[in-house]
Amino acid sequence: MKLTIHPLFLAVGLLTAVFGGLPVFLICTLTALLHECGHIFCAAKLGFECTKVSLMPFGAAAVCDIEGISPTDELKLAFAGPAVNLVLCVFTAGLWWFFPPSYAYTDLVFYASAGMLVLNLLPAYPLDGGRAAKCLLLKFMSAKAVNITLRAASLIAVVALVLLFIFVLPNVSLIAVAVLLLVSAFTGSQPARKINFAAKKKKRGREIRYVILGEEATFRDALRFVDGSRYLVIQLYGEKFLDEITEDELYERLMEHSLYDKITDCSPL
Repeated sequence: MKLTIHPLFLAVGLLTAVFGGLPVFLICTLTALLHECGHIFCAAKLGFECTKVSLMPFGAAAVCDIEGISPTDELKLAFAGPAVNLVLCVFTAGLWWFFPPSYAYTDLVFYASAGMLVLNLLPAYPLDGGRAAKCLLLKFMSAKAVNITLRAASLIAVVALVLLFIFVLPNVSLIAVAVLLLVSAFTGSQPARKINFAAKKKKRGREIRYVILGEEATFRDALRFVDGSRYLVIQLYGEKFLDEITEDELYERLMEHSLYDKITDCSPL
């Protein structure tokens, strides 16, 4: 997992430090990273891979390879980040209830998490709310209609963020997010890339881990058991033994199939 830092992120950090806002900047950055960790852990649980996290002037962004993800799993992935912010809000509010003096040390954490939660639930692409809205709208509308709807929502959100910056909260991050949404409204989404498992470096001397799965198991089910520290060997059973697949064979077959395909349908039984 790589961590990259955009030059404008450093510029914003320096600017906030000059005007005495460095603690707020650091807390917002940490909150954004925790938000992205929610996406990363959820992606790994669903059988997908995130390659890097980028610190941007508007926050942070995880880059994940999610080709072929189902709408249901994409909804889970979209809401995983906001769920982390919600947990942080509940946790800090609980601290205030049981230990009132803690408010002086955790108020910024609460407000940063609450702000990120509300912002990311806006139905504007590529925010989490926009991704979730896209999954839901595709069930009732054509892809073209969904695209137009989300672009319109993004433009409305841009106007709202600018007004919020002018009249309520003069925070430069609001303008950064507004610019992101404005650019995204007129830019086509990039196609997801297939995860190149074959390019992964093989570590020698790893312990072998045997996992038994049923005949209905999918590639996604199998990938949940890949941990990098042990070499995975999948044994498939129905009423009898069906097949044994090594980690390398699993990766090779996956390159030709979807994560949601059953392994037995792709096995030379």
